[in-house]
Amino acid sequence: MQGVVRFYPTEAKVRYLKQLMHCGFDVIDIGSFVSPKVIPQMADSAEVIRQLSPHKKGNKFLVICANKRGVDEAINHPDVDIIGFPFSLSETFQQRNTKRSREEAIDELKGHAERIKAAGKSLVVYISMAFGNPYGEVWLADELAEWAKAIQQHCQPEAIALSDTVAKATASRVRSAVNKVKALAPEAVLGLHMHVSGRDPMGSGVIQAGWESGIRRFDTALLGFGGCPMAQDSLCGNLPTEALLSFAAKMKAKHKLSTTSLESAHNAALAFF
Repeated sequence: MQGVVRFYPTEAKVRYLKQLMHCGFDVIDIGSFVSPKVIPQMADSAEVIRQLSPHKKGNKFLVICANKRGVDEAINHPDVDIIGFPFSLSETFQQRNTKRSREEAIDELKGHAERIKAAGKSLVVYISMAFGNPYGEVWLADELAEWAKAIQQHCQPEAIALSDTVAKATASRVRSAVNKVKALAPEAVLGLHMHVSGRDPMGSGVIQAGWESGIRRFDTALLGFGGCPMAQDSLCGNLPTEALLSFAAKMKAKHKLSTTSLESAHNAALAFF
């Protein structure tokens, strides 16, 4: 929702997100505690979560925070389970997204990690632009692996999500990136947060490459809707949930998702977006 200009009413968000809570996802990325001036669509995240809390049951709620104020708000919200923090492989995007260098972001993240763990919550670090960027900066799998190693050593997050912010990933880049990170940070739990492009709108190639590289944690969005408004003017869609489910069926991979509830959530997404 974050990149959409028109504001979705809080009640509509709650009504839609309730449908997701019956599906059996491990984690629901439920909102962001960020500046309402920068991302106005997320200004009501705390209220959305409050209204959803009576229906939470076994769902885990994740929110994105990019600075101390957001992390503090997330720590103090009783229904937030996981805090996602964005770190960028691209120096340009790190400055654009958080107005900090990569070194400054890592130093800040160390302190966040300590406070998050002390509060009994989990941390997921997203390495954005993990497979390339729109700024002309050279992409190197070795550089990605070095930063991932530093994050793992200093923060020990629940997971490090390699994030393809602007749909630059190819199957070969995914394999190279995952293998390099595993070699330098073998103890890290890796996930993929992929965006898709016209050349592979269902993300089939990157899903296959990630799976073959040992990835078992994937972020998806129903209908493949979404994108990052901080990265560039045009939004790349997210990896479609439907595509991952089709792949899981092909691979006969076990999961706990309810197909009946997913059909209802799919219809709700069609109506909402």
